[in-house]
Amino acid sequence: AFHTGDWCFCLCVLTASQHALAVVVEVTEGAESVLLPCLYSGFIPEEPTVTWTRNDLHPKSVHLLREGGDDLRGQNQRYRGRTSVRFDALDTRDFSLTLRTPQLTDSSNYTCSISDGREERRLTDIQLQVKGQQQIPTASVNTGESSVLVRLVVNMLKQSHFVY
Repeated sequence: AFHTGDWCFCLCVLTASQHALAVVVEVTEGAESVLLPCLYSGFIPEEPTVTWTRNDLHPKSVHLLREGGDDLRGQNQRYRGRTSVRFDALDTRDFSLTLRTPQLTDSSNYTCSISDGREERRLTDIQLQVKGQQQIPTASVNTGESSVLVRLVVNMLKQSHFVY
């Protein structure tokens, strides 16, 4: 993991199967956004539908992309206005999902898949872990008539760890 400002990001490969790669993504609650990766190198069908789902919700649709653009009619309301994919996703085969203002309740397993209307192919499984914000201890010091707020900040070592 590497630390920058008040967010932490970690990408760890868990398991690999023939069709899908399970990945853990960590983000701190309050971050502007988090990216759930989904890259595809295969054939794009004639009438493609790319779906991001979360199976523990009803409806389970987080984001749906068709050739004409986003189709968010069946989207779970908790994600309204918070999801997006690249405008050129079908050309670049980058179906990564941007989730804005991640919340603790967004922690779950997400699946990215592509379909031609008959057959669905699971591309990626993501385990999103949204962590609570770290509290900064504060103390107040009286200096006669005025009160000064002193922030006690713990210096953390900034390290980078890479998982191969």
